[in-house]
Amino acid sequence: MPIYNKLVRDRIPEIIKQTGKKFSTRVLDEKEYIDEVKKKRRNN
Repeated sequence: MPIYNKLVRDRIPEIIKQTGKKFSTRVLDEKEYIDEVKKKRRNN
């Protein structure tokens, strides 16, 4: 299974679950979230 380290919006995990696909998620703490947003902004 490919790994995508992406920030996802509300309800996206629910939508994926409805398709029957396997996935995993976790909630980032504040520092992790800020770091990931900064990475995303640098890459866009």
